[in-house]
Amino acid sequence: MQATGNTVGEILDNVPEDRKEAFNRLHTVIVENLPVGFEAAISYGGLGYVVPHALYPSGYHCKPSEPLPFAGIASQKHSINFYHMGMYADPELLSWFVHAYPNHSKQKLDMGKSCVRFKKPESIPYELIGILMQKIQVQDWIDLYESNLKKQTKAKSDK
Repeated sequence: MQATGNTVGEILDNVPEDRKEAFNRLHTVIVENLPVGFEAAISYGGLGYVVPHALYPSGYHCKPSEPLPFAGIASQKHSINFYHMGMYADPELLSWFVHAYPNHSKQKLDMGKSCVRFKKPESIPYELIGILMQKIQVQDWIDLYESNLKKQTKAKSDK
């Protein structure tokens, strides 16, 4: 049930038929609301929305050859998953999303650290995700990422 491919278009084409409409609509909502500087790309083998190396040459600290991830979507075995690193890195943004979610979806929020799982594609809160995507500009994301990375590095060195 996982969509694979070497390009954004291939991933969109390879989504299982029963999820294709919802997945493609989610991608469209994200792209239409993605602030300038982010771009849709292959990220860790999936469909991601990233800060390209042209804007952030260091790339992702875990794997510098990869652009800095920001968000992503995936068709998994039992759900369509939406990933947003900003919610993981910014507790205020996470709180906003958790409180806004019930106003946009009747489905109970099924969420991990940066992952929201949608087991029923018809309950994806497209409008809410569009609003969420507009909340962090590319430079704000870079600054937040670097700030959190420095905190992690300092915490490890203090041990």
